[in-house]
Amino acid sequence: MYTQDQLHEKISNALDALPIHGEPIGLYEPISYTLNQSGKRIRPLFVLVANQIFGGDPVEALPAATAIEIFHNFTLLHDDIIDQAPLRRGYETVYRKWNTNVAILSGDTMFAIAYGELSKSKPELLPSLMQLFSKTAIEVCEGQQYDIDYELQQHVGLKEYINMIRLKTAVLLAASLKIGAMTAGASEENSEKIYKFGIAMGIAFQLQDDLLDSYGNQAIFGKKTGGDIAINKKTVLFIKAIEKSSDTIRLKLERLYKVNNLPVDEKVSKVMSIFDTLGVKESTEELIQSYFNEACHILDSINIPNEMRAMLTDIASNMIKRVR
Repeated sequence: MYTQDQLHEKISNALDALPIHGEPIGLYEPISYTLNQSGKRIRPLFVLVANQIFGGDPVEALPAATAIEIFHNFTLLHDDIIDQAPLRRGYETVYRKWNTNVAILSGDTMFAIAYGELSKSKPELLPSLMQLFSKTAIEVCEGQQYDIDYELQQHVGLKEYINMIRLKTAVLLAASLKIGAMTAGASEENSEKIYKFGIAMGIAFQLQDDLLDSYGNQAIFGKKTGGDIAINKKTVLFIKAIEKSSDTIRLKLERLYKVNNLPVDEKVSKVMSIFDTLGVKESTEELIQSYFNEACHILDSINIPNEMRAMLTDIASNMIKRVR
């Protein structure tokens, strides 16, 4: 059985071997800049771990794992433009370091490269892998559109929000696991169970990301804290605050999410003060734990070796305890 470190090494080697250092430099340099930042690489790790769990050879799943990681990073290039984010993983975002046009074009190229890598999978698996990969890509875009819509929508309920992050974040994590299972020849039942595990974990993961955006240490988190508040993004923290606030506090909070003439630091400080008063951090942590528990319950229903279950549980636990 490969360890997590060994699987990470295989992923790094596969990414290092990509043909992303060609001409024109203006197209490929932002791609290598992005992929060389490494990040957490949870999604390709999920592909290889799921493959190993169901008795496969992770080496045979490397093309799919590489495709998933490239696709994920492509979405970040475009996401940073939409959110006007200055930092990603502690580095200047591509659209800021170069420009918006470069970020769009390099991102599009990464999307194409991702499909090229996926096509190196076993020929007999390609139709089903392509179908799941394409379906997931569309769902990620649907989630991103909901995210944009909710910035302008006055009232966003928790159910709506959870569905949005299911699409924007969770489906890619879930598809990573299912693709890994499929490349190992897992049964349809087990492939679907591991997908559902990924959905629950993906929701918990995004909720933790929301929490870190406001409560994380910027130097460790790698992104400017308070960024969601600055652009009026109604994350779970805002929704929980609305649920828990009096009419007076609710109106004050809603006004803060409408004004754009306040200095950013002042706006963030005022919103965070309301969050602290209402105990939003603690409420969000409870919600994260509930989705983690759901994921563990699903995992327990899959008949896999204990050491494999322990590896996946360890990865999942680190996902919701992370500080970056």
